[in-house]
Amino acid sequence: MSANPASTTTDEPSGSGFRIPKVPFWAQIVAGLVLGVLLGWLARSQDIDWLYTTLDKVGHIFIQLLKLAVAPLVFFAILVSITNLRKVNNAARLAGRTVLWFMITSLIAVAIGLAIGLITNPGTGTGLTPKDGKLSETKGSWLDFLTGIIPDNVITPFTELNVLQIVFMAAVAGIAAIQLGDRAKPILTLSESILELLQKALWWVIRLAPIGTIGLIGYAIADYGWDLLGKYATFTADVYIGCALVMFGVYPLLLATVAKVSPLQFFKGAWPAIQLGFVSRSSVGTMPVTQQVTERLGVPKEYASFAVPFGATTKMDGCAAIYPALAAIFIAQIFDVQLGVGDYILIAFVSVIGSAATAGLTGATVMLTLTLSTLGLPLEGVGLLMAIDPILDMMRTATNVAGQALVPVLVSAREKILDHDAYNSASGSPVDDAEVRDSEPAKVPVPA
Repeated sequence: MSANPASTTTDEPSGSGFRIPKVPFWAQIVAGLVLGVLLGWLARSQDIDWLYTTLDKVGHIFIQLLKLAVAPLVFFAILVSITNLRKVNNAARLAGRTVLWFMITSLIAVAIGLAIGLITNPGTGTGLTPKDGKLSETKGSWLDFLTGIIPDNVITPFTELNVLQIVFMAAVAGIAAIQLGDRAKPILTLSESILELLQKALWWVIRLAPIGTIGLIGYAIADYGWDLLGKYATFTADVYIGCALVMFGVYPLLLATVAKVSPLQFFKGAWPAIQLGFVSRSSVGTMPVTQQVTERLGVPKEYASFAVPFGATTKMDGCAAIYPALAAIFIAQIFDVQLGVGDYILIAFVSVIGSAATAGLTGATVMLTLTLSTLGLPLEGVGLLMAIDPILDMMRTATNVAGQALVPVLVSAREKILDHDAYNSASGSPVDDAEVRDSEPAKVPVPA
């Protein structure tokens, strides 16, 4: 729909002489965090049942809206991204370098998680015992992981939200479309249109993030309180410190030395996606924002449309590297199981190879059970961590999203396809820019 000519003068004062200032999206998120903490504290301290229930429902509805788009979004994003590689020179090389950097950064992240766990001993002095744990309803093993990739039918993965199987089907469909060539063009055109439709609908959900933040944070405070966090204080601090070291230590170092670009500029451009990941706790739900900020950072659109969806389902430095490493040490100490050098190597192997098991959804239970089953640790240990999982998952997902934007920038810089002018000028909220793009499509620069 064409822009209204009158809308081109929005910067000039209106006839009334007064306009309500537009609040930046990041400020709305921060306000939601603060209000959520206050309402959660009020609901718990004053025992206000209706407020407790309201916060729970608001947060639950927001997450459900995100999950509603996950299955079709993943399928069409992966399908389209694979076919878009046809438009990229040295596509196989780019894909290989992307996977390689996924593995390198995951290995660094798991090493940091192990080091912090061995230094702090998060499971000692907690007062928790094996009887406090309960058997996890969600299990993960290498056999389940490998056999679970291939679905029994094409319907169940969508109804049961098995993202790994959806990725498999989308990859097969994408490769088949490439092989068919021009005969698949109608299907690809339809797929691209459906993907744009899904992303447009998801933008509406993303605009609700400040309200969802109030519910999610408020419910966490009202339900768990500060007393429960006391028992997990060391472990919680370890997860947040580990994620912070990766996000604000390792990533900037890689940007400065490998990509030779400004780390501060990266966070300036990627921050909208990182903060949305923190709130939503869903890498897939954040994927449209992550892709937009990655393109705005100068990554070519054709490559970003492959790397970001692929990363949103497989690149999990927070959920699949730092967290399972720390959790394995924590649970081993609670259950008085001694871990050796071989066990730590196994943890690193699982983190690097099995990260696809997290599938970009809220929570990392499958990855944790996969790690515990590989080490032979009791799966009841998962129950010890479920109580504080939402609080941990916020920082884990923010780290995931940062890594999903980082790797395309690294690869693009190394392959000399990064638009440095776009990178150095990247800023602003993706939601605000989406509104501008809808009304004035001709004014949006196209990445190189």
